[in-house]
Amino acid sequence: MKTSRGDLVRQFARVAEPLHSCSYYAEEITRFNDAGYNGWWHAYFAYRSAPLGPASAQQVTEVFYNFAPRMVERAVPSCWEILDPRQTRALHLQLVEEALSRIFQDYDFGDDFVELTDALRSGLSTLDSTDRPLFAAWAGEEWPNPPLMALWHSSTLLREYRFDSHNQALRSAAVSGLGCHLLMAADGRGTPEIIQKIRGWTAEEWGAEAAILVDRGWLDNDGRHTATGRRQRKQIELDTDNGCLPLASVFDDETAHKILAMLEKTASFLVRTQVVPGSWPPKHLGQLDAASSGESG
Repeated sequence: MKTSRGDLVRQFARVAEPLHSCSYYAEEITRFNDAGYNGWWHAYFAYRSAPLGPASAQQVTEVFYNFAPRMVERAVPSCWEILDPRQTRALHLQLVEEALSRIFQDYDFGDDFVELTDALRSGLSTLDSTDRPLFAAWAGEEWPNPPLMALWHSSTLLREYRFDSHNQALRSAAVSGLGCHLLMAADGRGTPEIIQKIRGWTAEEWGAEAAILVDRGWLDNDGRHTATGRRQRKQIELDTDNGCLPLASVFDDETAHKILAMLEKTASFLVRTQVVPGSWPPKHLGQLDAASSGESG
């Protein structure tokens, strides 16, 4: 049975996430601290936003969308005083390549690995980046070598393409960056306490946003979805899928399914070997202090 275009773009997002996430969770990434960064979050905001150039805290907050502004401000723009965006990119690529070489040293990608990676590069390079600020920034970067790094870059483009689309869908539904987390908690993905810590929001801000969503009829007083809220939540995901549909047209069916199979195998390996977490929120992030993500002011 032929896969629908919506199913196809959802599959691309699901199987690309683990390889993309190696750039966050591999042990090598902690060596950003050796360059002068103040903890995991300080480095995260630097290397993830580096393709945007010397972005301001306001720009990063708007593009990343779901972090409390104060959390971003602890890291940006102070991160550019340590390394500028080009230097940040260079260090990030170095550490990611070291990490992937270690992680996949005994892994068999298959005979058509290079061919499929080239197909990803050709296809993803044709996507329109209008109104996709993070995808546009990463798509504007030079494609790294060797093929393993090119595959990681491809997974990052797939991930950020959907990320931008999801943020567009949230904005169209008048759901704030904080509100999207309440909808996730209503789905059972994380608790308010953990999400607040990971994204820098306060309990008071969470409560105020909950009141807004209760007034809209999306959540009940216990923070669970109402029937209306569940329908709206599904519509946001559908709108996200629809925003990603151009992705379904850049590969022929055979190539798309070969790429999906390759990334599915890779994703399963990374989760099985616990290189990356298999669910969100990752447990270890709840143990990090968001207030140490940069300068305390």
